[in-house]
Amino acid sequence: MNIQIGTAPDSWGVWFADDPRQTPWHRYLDEVVEAGYDRIELGPSGYLPSDARTLQREIEARGLKVSASFVMHDLEDASIFPSIRDDTERMADLLASLGAKYLVLIDDVYRDLLTGEQRGPLTLDEDSWKRLVETANRMGRLVKEDFGLQLTFHPHADSHVERQHQIERFIADTDPDVVGICLDFGHCEYKRADSIGLLRSYHERIPYLHLKAVDPQVRDRVEAENVPFGTAVAWGIFTELGEGIPTLEDLMSVLRDVDYNGWATVEQDLYPCDFDKPLPIAKRTRARLAAEGLG
Repeated sequence: MNIQIGTAPDSWGVWFADDPRQTPWHRYLDEVVEAGYDRIELGPSGYLPSDARTLQREIEARGLKVSASFVMHDLEDASIFPSIRDDTERMADLLASLGAKYLVLIDDVYRDLLTGEQRGPLTLDEDSWKRLVETANRMGRLVKEDFGLQLTFHPHADSHVERQHQIERFIADTDPDVVGICLDFGHCEYKRADSIGLLRSYHERIPYLHLKAVDPQVRDRVEAENVPFGTAVAWGIFTELGEGIPTLEDLMSVLRDVDYNGWATVEQDLYPCDFDKPLPIAKRTRARLAAEGLG
């Protein structure tokens, strides 16, 4: 087992390129180092400096490396395919210039993160599903052939690939040569998918992990009141690793059982949060992982 560990802006309460309720970017980078991490995701486009030279200087000055960042669109919408392609190319070019390895692709949510306003259908018809799959395959080929990156698709709560059967169907329908999976344990458990079982069954398709845990009592309330993702996060659906599900014991057990070799990013969505909240959590989480021999 060999796992490279990093963290991400999500764990500092960052969801948007610019929001006064979010930790300033320079504080995020400084606190990542103080917490003991040496790898990061970039977060939403525009949060960190957009100029590649400036960004590289800031990252290198702190001894950090970049693992990944994401592109999020309605992948089944053929009318916006040029925007999907252009955004993927821009992000892939930036990631490649920074020595990153992964580009994370996400199907956008079917209801607004914060307001809950319905943006699209809860499930896709067959034609829309086929377009989503083909878009993932095309973007996977693009980032591999043109930029030397690995595309990993992230099943996301409140999206069209969120539940166990949808995740398994997506894995079956996509091209394994160009589409991997970014398995986010928290998002899977949010929608009651078996995150541990998915890694056990499909670890060969999963080169990249998001380490995250869910509070089952908050999940019950979220389901009972049918609230959007942003409300669930504000209620504390995501917990520190070791304090929710999957348990840290179950997580470490499956990683050892499958002899997992890949990269992993710690995420605990905290949006919005007090600026002093993330760092102590990050330190505790890093210490727990180090005690398990990770990183």
